[in-house]
Amino acid sequence: MMTQPKLPEPAYANPDSMLVRRFGKEIANYFSGKIFKTFPSRDRSPLNRVSFLRTDHSFLSAALKHSSTSFLLFNNLSPLAVDQTKLEFASYKDVHTLIGENPYSKTEEQMISDYNSTITVPQLLFLGLDENQKSGFEWTIYHGSPYFALDVTPKGTITSAADQLIEVMKSRGLQFVEGRMHMSLTAPQAAIYAQARALLDWNVRNPFCAQCGQPTLSINGGTKRICPPKDMAKLTNGPAIVSTTSQLPMERPDCASRRGVSNLSFPRTDATVIMAVLSADGQRVLLGRQKRWPKYWYSTLAGFVEPAESVEEAVRREVWEESGVTLGRVVIHSTQPWPYPANLMIGAIAQCVLGKEEIMLKHDPELEDAKWVGLREVQEALEIGTGEAGEEAPKGYKEGGLRLPPRTAIANQLLSAVIAEFF
Repeated sequence: MMTQPKLPEPAYANPDSMLVRRFGKEIANYFSGKIFKTFPSRDRSPLNRVSFLRTDHSFLSAALKHSSTSFLLFNNLSPLAVDQTKLEFASYKDVHTLIGENPYSKTEEQMISDYNSTITVPQLLFLGLDENQKSGFEWTIYHGSPYFALDVTPKGTITSAADQLIEVMKSRGLQFVEGRMHMSLTAPQAAIYAQARALLDWNVRNPFCAQCGQPTLSINGGTKRICPPKDMAKLTNGPAIVSTTSQLPMERPDCASRRGVSNLSFPRTDATVIMAVLSADGQRVLLGRQKRWPKYWYSTLAGFVEPAESVEEAVRREVWEESGVTLGRVVIHSTQPWPYPANLMIGAIAQCVLGKEEIMLKHDPELEDAKWVGLREVQEALEIGTGEAGEEAPKGYKEGGLRLPPRTAIANQLLSAVIAEFF
């Protein structure tokens, strides 16, 4: 069994404030990033995203080439790593043959004006500055080691250069770790990975404008996409509009995304609720399992928040649809970024209405089984029965006992909170 990593520290680890005395300490879950720049920690992402500098190409140019700059490479969304527990980073010297001397040498306005959809541009993301590193890189009042993410997936006009870079990395004994889950990284690396993967995935999924169908251009350090009004390439989608000379870019069809406040495409985050549900007497917890899970594995119920729905409404609806149980009070506990592909898990603790605890699975067929489990059994499973689905159980576990998600999953934190408060 692989050792489960530590969780990130919350902001203000030992505060004394009115809100803390009233509601308790803040909870930080796995994949969570840097919470506040003046409270550095070794147990969460060290990166200050300085998002307001993403349009400053002078800043990005300087950060790109600094000796302390790190690049996290992805091949088909699989990160470069030593093994499943440790990422590995490349340098500017490693990647410059793929990205060119300086992809930020032009302003965003110039990039849009010179756009050519037939040229494949490697997707590059600016992630932030590691302020814990006194590297010597400074920009006005900001300092730290710059971090970027780079998609090296071979495609289009960069296939050859990308293949060469991948082979160089493999020759060093490194690998692109495949798989949907990467929950054995340290908390700081997990947060960096989550930020990079979610943004890369979004860029990969949105190469075309949702309004007019034309190819889009990545700007703002990889965190926005725009539909350029002109293209240096011949139009291949939609009616061609002849340019006056061959040297001038061709006008693209009119697009509503270039007018008003809808002129940009931003990364999406899909809200999901996940809830630990207590029985009316507070002595049992509602757990469910899907058919595809290994034997004995159960977890808390979860589901997507629908449009024009509050978090509390979503919690009640999802629990009723999946289990037939009716809920009363719902309290939000904590949240967890989930980069598969771009979810924000909103964790809640809820309690069943008296007399409405009967389980009925006929509404939504998502669950194979749901059951009420006593707090003592849940506590024992949290101690000796947690792990990734299919993973070997910890020492002391007896075959047939309840299995639960690892502590890197917010479901584990919700159940732990219930046990600590009510048992």
